[in-house]
Amino acid sequence: MSSDFEAYEQDFGTLTAEITNKIGRIPKLGGEEKTQLVLNVDKQLEEVRELMEQMDLEVRELPIQSRAMYQSRLKSYKGEMDKLEKDFKRSRIAYSDEVRNELLGEDAGSSESQLIKLREERAHLLDNTEKLERSSRRLDAGYQIAVETEQVGQEILANLHTDREKIQRSRDRLRETDANLGKSSRILTGMLRSSINVFPSVPAGVTAKLLAVV
Repeated sequence: MSSDFEAYEQDFGTLTAEITNKIGRIPKLGGEEKTQLVLNVDKQLEEVRELMEQMDLEVRELPIQSRAMYQSRLKSYKGEMDKLEKDFKRSRIAYSDEVRNELLGEDAGSSESQLIKLREERAHLLDNTEKLERSSRRLDAGYQIAVETEQVGQEILANLHTDREKIQRSRDRLRETDANLGKSSRILTGMLRSSINVFPSVPAGVTAKLLAVV
């Protein structure tokens, strides 16, 4: 169990190192290039969140005596994750001096308010993009669950139909057996009555018992 946790730790370290590097590059970029890098980092952060969920599940299944140590390590990773998300949020609206001058040109010194407004608009746009992507992922997950549920329902209905046919066949065989038993009983009764007529000396008590058994 602990080996699985440690494998997740290695993946966590690799992913967070890549994210940290990309977060540092975001303020130096502009336009479509920056947007693409932001979306890429957001996707990797989602992978880290899923990874931490797996780590949390692993910790919950550990024996109580060794659980505390892993819980402490997981807590430190959550703290690191929170810091990454804050750094990422700041990097999305930050610009390097080079990009700032490119955006504002010669009026850089007198257009700080325009830059602030631009930052706010870009942050708002990125937030909306992230929300749409998260909603899209939730819809995809919900659709998959619905498809799987429908498949399970169809399998259950098919099984019920098969069981119903088996029960119906069993009932038909039972009716047929009852009919055959009734027919056999009538034949035996007829044969017994014929025997009584042939052998009239058979005591009446014996005759009655034989007829009752048939």
